[in-house]
Amino acid sequence: MSFVFSKENLERIEALKSRYPSPKALLLPCLWMAQYQEGYISLDAIEVIGEVIDMPPMELYRVATFYTMFNLEPVGKYHIQLCKTLSCALRGKAQILAQLSNRLGIKPGESSQDGKYTLSQVECLGSCGTAPVMQINDRYYENLTPEKIDTILESLEEES
Repeated sequence: MSFVFSKENLERIEALKSRYPSPKALLLPCLWMAQYQEGYISLDAIEVIGEVIDMPPMELYRVATFYTMFNLEPVGKYHIQLCKTLSCALRGKAQILAQLSNRLGIKPGESSQDGKYTLSQVECLGSCGTAPVMQINDRYYENLTPEKIDTILESLEEES
């Protein structure tokens, strides 16, 4: 196996174990730690987590594939997740998606050739009152317009 938890994450796992009656309760925290450490959750990571929390890898895999916030394949440096539910659709999601696709040269489910961007459409991001909304990594962007998309993408370019 090529996945190994960092020393810091192993210490976090040990600290969390004392808080729960069963190590299996660490399933979601371990998945998060693996994703933040590597950028996604590999099959090797699933096997390692299974050993750490005494759970069959297939059970871990079922949980990881159920939740859309877990990535089982590498994503770009900036993972852009655009809400596709009703509130966002009614408030201009189609124009936002078109602007993102045109600017980035990718469609939903694709990553840019330079590995910088991944574009995904996701279920509700829980911000219906400020639709349309997208999440880039851990940050929300609300009340989107095509012009705001340009500004956001330009700021990401400046960060890089």
